[in-house]
Amino acid sequence: MATRGLNKEVLSSLAPDLPPQLEGTDLLINKLSLQALALANTGRFPEAHARLADAEKRCASTCEFAGEIDRTAGLLEIRESHTESAEAYFRSSLQIARQNRNHLMEASDLMNLGVVAMDKELFDESADWFEQALRASASIGSALGQAKAMGNLGWDYYKMGDFERSLDTFRETSKRDQELGSIRDQINDFNSLGLVYFQENQLQLAGENYRKSLDLAQRTQSTDLVLSSLNALAYLSVKTGDLASAKDYGQQAFELAHRMGDRQGELYALLAQGQTAELSSDALTAEQLFSQVARDKASDTSAKWEAQNSLGKLYESENRASEANAAYRKALATVENARSSIQHEDFRLPFLANAAHLYDDYIHFLITHGKKIQALQAADYSRAQTLEEGLGLRGAKGGRHSTAPTEIADIARKTNTTILFYWLGPEHSYLWAISSRETKLISLPSAGNINELVGHYNRVLTAARDPLEIANAEGMQLYDVLVKPVEKLVPRDSRVVIIPDGSLNTLNFETLLVPKPQLHYWIDDVTVLTASSLRLLADARQGALHNGKLLLIGDPVVASPDYGVLPNASLEIDDVEKHFPQDRREVYVHEQATPAAYLASQPERFSVIHFVAHGTASTLSPLDSSVVLSKDASSDSTFKLYARDVISHPLHADLVTISSCYGAGTRFYTGEGLIGLSWSFLRAGARNVVGALWAVSDTSTPQFMDDFYAELAKGRAPENALRAAKLHMLRSNTVFRKPFYWAPFQLYTGD
Repeated sequence: MATRGLNKEVLSSLAPDLPPQLEGTDLLINKLSLQALALANTGRFPEAHARLADAEKRCASTCEFAGEIDRTAGLLEIRESHTESAEAYFRSSLQIARQNRNHLMEASDLMNLGVVAMDKELFDESADWFEQALRASASIGSALGQAKAMGNLGWDYYKMGDFERSLDTFRETSKRDQELGSIRDQINDFNSLGLVYFQENQLQLAGENYRKSLDLAQRTQSTDLVLSSLNALAYLSVKTGDLASAKDYGQQAFELAHRMGDRQGELYALLAQGQTAELSSDALTAEQLFSQVARDKASDTSAKWEAQNSLGKLYESENRASEANAAYRKALATVENARSSIQHEDFRLPFLANAAHLYDDYIHFLITHGKKIQALQAADYSRAQTLEEGLGLRGAKGGRHSTAPTEIADIARKTNTTILFYWLGPEHSYLWAISSRETKLISLPSAGNINELVGHYNRVLTAARDPLEIANAEGMQLYDVLVKPVEKLVPRDSRVVIIPDGSLNTLNFETLLVPKPQLHYWIDDVTVLTASSLRLLADARQGALHNGKLLLIGDPVVASPDYGVLPNASLEIDDVEKHFPQDRREVYVHEQATPAAYLASQPERFSVIHFVAHGTASTLSPLDSSVVLSKDASSDSTFKLYARDVISHPLHADLVTISSCYGAGTRFYTGEGLIGLSWSFLRAGARNVVGALWAVSDTSTPQFMDDFYAELAKGRAPENALRAAKLHMLRSNTVFRKPFYWAPFQLYTGD
C-alpha cells in the first residue's frame, strides 16, 4: 500500500502491536521497515528514521529483510535529497537481491538506482537503469513495476527534451496506473502530463492535470508530491498572468519545502516568486530571487538556466544590455554543459528542445540590439552542435560562436550560392539571406503561423494534387513569406542553399509557387540544396563524382508483413547499375541485400551508394530510422539497417541515394536541423545525400533514377543532375508531372 500512495492506511493497519509470539521475529523488522517508508512519504522523517534504526538494530546483516532495510534506507535518503548515500544503499540492496534471487527486489532496486541517476541529472544513465527495471519487472509479470519504469522513462524523456515520446509514455503509464489503482503513481502521472502540456503551450490541459495531481496528493498526504504540484501551478499561473494565484501557490510551495528541508523545492518556489515579482513590476525583488537561485549550489541544471535566462530578460527590460548579454550567455553555457554530459546519442539529439526558448530569447535580444551577425552565429552554433560532435568537429579551431562576419560571405562565395537560413520561434522568426555581397535579415511570422501553412501545403502535395493547376493559396503564401522578401538576392538559374528549421525541414522549397511572370514552381528558377548549418557547409566539398564506384543494395526479400513487395524494384536496380561499368559496381539484391552485406562491403570504398528498399523514419527515436532489407538466413540478425549503424561506419561517398519511403526522416528538433537516415549518412561522412520526404511512388521512381544517373554520367554535380531529372518529369505530359512524384527527393549537403 505504501508504494501505491496509501500511507495513512499503511500506518493505520500497522499501528496495533504484533502478537507476543511474533515480537522477536523478522516480521517485526518488516513492520518497522514499512512504517518507516510510510512515515517518510508523509514527511515525518524523524519518526521514519527512528523506526528504521530499530529495524536495523534487530536485523544485523543476516535477517531475511536485510535487503528490504537497505532499500527503505535508500528511499529515506532520496526523500531528504541525500543522493550519494541513497545510491550506496540501493546498490547494497541490489547485491543482496541478486544473491538471494529475489527478482522483485532486484526490479525495485534497479528502479531506485534510476531515480538516483535522475536526481544527479545523468538522464541517459537513468534511462539505462529504468530499461533494466522494465525488463526485470516484465520477467516476473509485475504490471506495477512495468508501469513505474515506464513513468520514470517518460520523465527522463521530458528532461532531455523529447516531449513527443514523453507525452506518449505518460499517457500509457497513466492508463496502467489507473487500472492498477496506484494512487501515488497516478499523482505523478497527472503532474508529469501537466508538465509536458505546459511545455507544449497547451495551458488548459496543463492546469487540469496539475489540479488533479494536487487534489490527490493532498488527500493522500503525499507531501513531496503536494510540493511538486504547488510549484507547477505557480509557474502555470505566471504563464497565464494570474499573479494572485502565482503568489499564493509560490508561497505555499516555499513554506512546505522549507518544512520538509527540501532545498531544491525551495529554489523552484523562489524562481516562481521571482517571475511573479517581475510581472508585478518589482524588479529589485525579482533580481534578488533570480540571482539567489542562479548562484545556489543546490539548484539543479534546469532551475539554474531558467534563473540565468530570467535575469537576462530582466536586464534587457531595464536596458542593461551588457549585463543581459552576460546572463543570457551563462544560461546557454549551462545548457551546453549539461548536454555535453549526455553519453547516449539518442538522448543528446532532442536535448536542446528542453531549452529552446533560451536560444529564442538570446537571438531576439541580439537582433533588437542591432547585432544580426552575432544572432546568426548563435543560431548557427545551436544548429550545428549534433553534427559537429558526430563528425569530430566540436572543439575545432575557432571554438564557440566562431564564424566571423567576413567568413559568412566567404561561405556563400565558396559554394557559389545564396544561403537562406531560417529560425522559427514561438513569437519571433527570422530569415538571414546570405550572398557573397551582403547578409540581409528579415522578420517572419511566428512558428505557429508558418507551421500551419506548411502542414496545409504538404497535405496537398502528398495527396497527389497539382498545386500549380489549382493555383494553391498556401503554395503562393509560403513563397511570399519565405522567399519573396529576399528574391533580389537570388538570381534566376542560381544555386540556393536552404538551412531550414522546425516544420521547414518537411517542406520542399522547389514546390513553392512563384506568381510572376506567370505562376510556376520555384524549381524552374533555381537549383536548391539543403544543409544543416553554416559551419558544416563551410567545409562542404563541391563538384562531380570522384571515382564513380557504385554500391547498389536493394530489391530485398520481404522479411515482415509490414513491408510489402516493391514491384518495380528490380527495374530500378537495372536502371541504376547500367550507368556504371561492371568492374566499377557491386550489387546486392534479393536475399543478399542484408544489413550485414552493407556493413561488410567496406562502404567507405564507394563513391556512390544507392538503396532500393522500404525505409522507416522513427518519430520517437531518430536513430531507429532504417532501410528495410533482407534477413540474413545464417543468423538471427535484424533485417533493418539502422541509422545508428550507419553512423558507426565512416564513409567517403560523394553521393548516397535512399530511394525509399521517408528516407530523409520526418523528425526534427529545434536547433538540430535534419534528423533521420539522410542525417546519419551525412554524419558518417557522405558529401551529399538524396532522401525522400514522403512515400515515394514505386511506379515513377525507376524512370526518375534513370534520368538522374544519366545526368550524373554527363559529369554534372549531384544537385544539378537531380534538378534536371525533376524538370524532365515536371515538363512531361504524364501524371508524373505532379510534385507528388518528383518533389519528395531532396539533396542534403554538409560535409
